[in-house]
Amino acid sequence: MRSDRRSFLKLGAAAGVAAAVRGPLPAAEALVRGGAAGKSILVLGGTNFLGPAVVESALARGHRVTLFNRGRTNPELFPQVEKLRGDRDPKKGDGLAALEGRKFDAVIDDCGYYPRMVRASAELLGPNVAHYVFVSSISAYAKLDVPDSDETAPVAKLADETVETMGEGYANYGGLKALCEKAAETACPGRTAVVRPGYIVGPNDPTDRFTYFPVRASKGGEMLAPGAPSDPIQVIDARDLGAFMVTLVEKGTAGVFNAVGPDRKLSMGEVLDSCKRAARSGVRFTWVPADFLKKEGESGEGTIPIWAPPEGETAGVHSCGNARAVKAGLRFRPIDDTVRDTLAWFETLPPERRANLKAGLSLEREKEILAKFRS
Repeated sequence: MRSDRRSFLKLGAAAGVAAAVRGPLPAAEALVRGGAAGKSILVLGGTNFLGPAVVESALARGHRVTLFNRGRTNPELFPQVEKLRGDRDPKKGDGLAALEGRKFDAVIDDCGYYPRMVRASAELLGPNVAHYVFVSSISAYAKLDVPDSDETAPVAKLADETVETMGEGYANYGGLKALCEKAAETACPGRTAVVRPGYIVGPNDPTDRFTYFPVRASKGGEMLAPGAPSDPIQVIDARDLGAFMVTLVEKGTAGVFNAVGPDRKLSMGEVLDSCKRAARSGVRFTWVPADFLKKEGESGEGTIPIWAPPEGETAGVHSCGNARAVKAGLRFRPIDDTVRDTLAWFETLPPERRANLKAGLSLEREKEILAKFRS
């Protein structure tokens, strides 16, 4: 599998992580005080894209939230919650000192990328928490070449498990995430929920990967549509993902979950039709087959974001099984809502930001490919 797929899923089962859904934690784990509502939740990170979605969901459902981060990203967010300052790396600054001796009902770790650092936080907090929720990625799988694979599929492995760089094209990303999963489960055995999303999308997405499509549709004219209208696509709105993790905390559910959506087959054609409706433009889609795009160096892992040909080594990228997560409480808003809200958010950004999308084909490159395709 091409390593650069990891870079697209970096914001999307280790040997020690149990593969089955275990259900509610046993009563002996009664560090949890009270019922489902009113839990104390520590969020590691919490201020960038997915983090705020988690915090907002938890607060709306009556939970008490504490944030632990360096205070560098959006520090103005959530003035009403307790904020602890430190570093995931215990070797830097005050490290995890602010967490020593603290007790929480649950931890949601949405910013763990290196196993040494995840191990440090999980081991420190483990004796004083009933539940540790770790955000991983479907990139943790060794391969994504089989449609409808579930959480029992083999995970990626690294020749050097001590490496602390993502490597060229994020080649180490999946293996590192798998090791992080193992570190969390080892520190909190039977009390860990591993959440493996694919492409996380929606308002506030800093990558512009999904945002590219409704924004491009809003410009009208002839738009290159990759592959075929029937090509599958799986995305998860950050708000739905955040709500799911709060649900796991409320129910005390442990296990491994593919947090991908929706709960039905979604096609690229449906997504682009939704973009056209949201944009209210006269955009016209010209579908360019995968083999032609591959010849042009646009195989779905390059300038065209998210989309991947449903064949060969990418046959399962947008076809992961999510039945386990749905059973555990994962719910999805309509794709129209995600598209509409994403476009509305983007239109509130400063003009200089809107003029510089971070992903997608430039208009010049798009016209070049379309001209070649027609000829």
